[in-house]
Amino acid sequence: MTSTPPDTGSTHRIVVGVDGSDSSMAAVEWAAHQAELTGSTLEILMTWEWPTSYGWSPPVSSEYDPAHDAATALAEAVKPVRASHPGVDMVSTIVEGHPAPHLIKASKGADLLVVGSRGHGEFTGMLVGSVSEHCVANAHCPVVVVRDRT
Repeated sequence: MTSTPPDTGSTHRIVVGVDGSDSSMAAVEWAAHQAELTGSTLEILMTWEWPTSYGWSPPVSSEYDPAHDAATALAEAVKPVRASHPGVDMVSTIVEGHPAPHLIKASKGADLLVVGSRGHGEFTGMLVGSVSEHCVANAHCPVVVVRDRT
């Protein structure tokens, strides 16, 4: 005779960082598939920062809205993943700041943190980017680093 464990009401969470790079898009797809397999909620995190350069800010138009741009980019990036994994509960979040500390904070209480191997801001040719490396060394849960398929 088999029995199923009682429903404790606990939810499993997988956190994934996305910046629109090929590597991060592969990470979102991988995380969505894993969430589907495990019945986990998928938390998709994107960050944005005001552009700066060594003590001075470049001139920007008063209409420039990086938070809105990030929201638009995230919605477009997640659209095909939502379509291919309709049974997965997905929560998208956009926050201001550098991605590494926000991903570490989001990893608290998560079952898994998933990141791409390199994002837009990394040097070409690096196997693991600085954000990925920071997450592997500091996350509060296991970390999966996904390389793009190209």
